[in-house]
Amino acid sequence: MTADVRIGPDGTARCAWVGDDPEYRRYHDEEWGRPLHGDRPLFEKMSLEGFQAGLSWITILRKRPRFREVFAGFDPAVIAAFDQGDIERMMADAGIIRNRLKIEATISNAQLMLGLDDGEFDAFMWSFAPPTWRRPATFADVAATTAESDAMSKALRKRGFRFVGSTTMYALMQSAGMVDDHVEGCWRADAPRH
Repeated sequence: MTADVRIGPDGTARCAWVGDDPEYRRYHDEEWGRPLHGDRPLFEKMSLEGFQAGLSWITILRKRPRFREVFAGFDPAVIAAFDQGDIERMMADAGIIRNRLKIEATISNAQLMLGLDDGEFDAFMWSFAPPTWRRPATFADVAATTAESDAMSKALRKRGFRFVGSTTMYALMQSAGMVDDHVEGCWRADAPRH
């Protein structure tokens, strides 16, 4: 067992970043590294990763239920119609991250989603998933960005999307299972990816 794997209170070996937080355990076990498909789920993931920039992911996880309420379940058609009044309402809501630029980017990104056919965003995002990857032995083996996340970021920015830097997009790729960075020794490293 390496320092990158930790035995949880339930006796399960997990990636050490999980620590003892029950919500982090649930997220690690049930979501992180599992393939995520669908335009709306991937739009939500992209939006939340954008909000996370500069913050810890546990902050986003704890606020995710309120984010889903405030952003209409991350329905791009609803968000695209948000106006200045909606922005001011969100800026006053302590249940989310009150960053005007990130809120405005989410609305702008939703407007861009309206121009896409059903399933097009999913196919576009997954087109950047590497065909193969090597399981990291330790977290020192996990990059902050890759050629694929660089390409995804560049392609999204070219289409007009905002808050989609390469580091943020690599976090999305990890979270959405486009790559699986559970380290060796973690129970999820040996579990089926579905």
